[in-house]
Amino acid sequence: MFKEISPYEISDNVFKAIDKDWMLITAAKDGEPNSMTASWGCLGILWNKPIAVCFVRPQRYTYAFCETADTLSLSFFDAEWHDALRLCGTKSGRDMDKYAATGLTPAFDGDVPYLAQARMVLECKKLYVDDLKKANFLDPALLKNYPIDDFHRVYICEITKVLVKE
Repeated sequence: MFKEISPYEISDNVFKAIDKDWMLITAAKDGEPNSMTASWGCLGILWNKPIAVCFVRPQRYTYAFCETADTLSLSFFDAEWHDALRLCGTKSGRDMDKYAATGLTPAFDGDVPYLAQARMVLECKKLYVDDLKKANFLDPALLKNYPIDDFHRVYICEITKVLVKE
């Protein structure tokens, strides 16, 4: 069971939640959800709105879902789900049913897909997209993250709802 809170009431250490605990980015295409693990992202205020920023490489299966959808979610989990998130970050939804393999259950709040086992869900509406560009990297050492120049698409999203487990 979830309850809704304001983004200003999030009590998680967001640096730990994103970097160490990871999150699942979930979007739907033609009514079917797909999720991928991410450990790069940001939360903050932009354009006077609470926002989440997430990054998806173009070769990821979830990329097409994020491109098609107006909304997506970021789901955060307790430690017991770490193996499931590891699988969701190393296997593709093109090749397998990640939900069946992990025991994660997709759910929808309106048109926003999320994972029922999450401890916190950020429902998001896309506001802006762009691609990271090689020419804009001021620290060339960062390019080691892109050995094949597969630069992330950046999604800046308004956080429209925060759900936390009761």
